[in-house]
Amino acid sequence: MLNLRGVTKKFGGLTAVDDVGFHIKQGSIVGLIGPNGSGKTTLFNLVSGVYPLTAGWIEFNGIDITKMKSHAIAKLGLVRTFQIVKPFNNITALENVVVGAFQKYSNRVDAEKKAIQSMKMLGLLKYKDIQPQHLPLAIKKKLEIARIISTEPEIVLLDEVMGGLNPQETEEIVETIIKINQTGITVLLIEHKMKCIMKLSEDVVVLNNGAMIAHGEPEAVVNDTEVIRAYLGDDYHVEN
Repeated sequence: MLNLRGVTKKFGGLTAVDDVGFHIKQGSIVGLIGPNGSGKTTLFNLVSGVYPLTAGWIEFNGIDITKMKSHAIAKLGLVRTFQIVKPFNNITALENVVVGAFQKYSNRVDAEKKAIQSMKMLGLLKYKDIQPQHLPLAIKKKLEIARIISTEPEIVLLDEVMGGLNPQETEEIVETIIKINQTGITVLLIEHKMKCIMKLSEDVVVLNNGAMIAHGEPEAVVNDTEVIRAYLGDDYHVEN
C-alpha cells in the first residue's frame, strides 16, 4: 500500500531523515517511534507532501507520490493530523468536520451527511453544535480524527494524538483508532506512549538521528538492544 525507499531530507547541513525505507500493508496499524528530534514528524511531512524529498522515493497504491503536493496526495486517500490541534474555532464542531468532507463531496448535503456519520462513529454528535474552543483537548483530538476520516481516506497518519491526555482519555483514543482501523483504514501512528504502541501496532518502525534503526513486530523491537540504548532505556517495561 505505502512504500518508502531511500527517503532522505536535508535542511542545509542537517540530515533530518536519512535513507529510510519500509512498507506498510493495507489494513494494518504501524507505530513510528523514536526520541524527540529523531525525524518522525519530518517523515510524516515528506510522506504527506508538506516537504519535498532531498532523495528517495514514495509510492502509494502503485502511484509515485514523491513529487506530489499535499492536496493531491490527500485526494488519493492519504491524510494526516498534526501534533498541535488547530480546529476552526469560529464555527461549530460539525462544520469543522464538514470542511474535511468537502474534500470528498462537493455537495453540502452529502458532505454534512458524511460528517455526521463520522462524528456518530466517534461518539461526538452531542458536541456538534459547540465551537471547538469550548471543548476539552481530548474531544478536540477526536474531532480532528473525525475530520480526516470524513475524507474517506485509505490511510491516516496520526501525529501524537494521545499527547497531553490522561490515562482514561488516552484509552478512549486507543479505542477510536481501533474503531477506524476496523472500517478498513490503515494507520501510521507516531506515539511516545509505549503501552499504546504495543496494544495497537502489528509493526513498529524506530528512528534515531533520522535513520531507521529497527523495524518489525513490537515484541522484537522493544527487545532490540539498539532500540533500548537509543530510546527505551534499560529500565523500560511495557506497563510504563
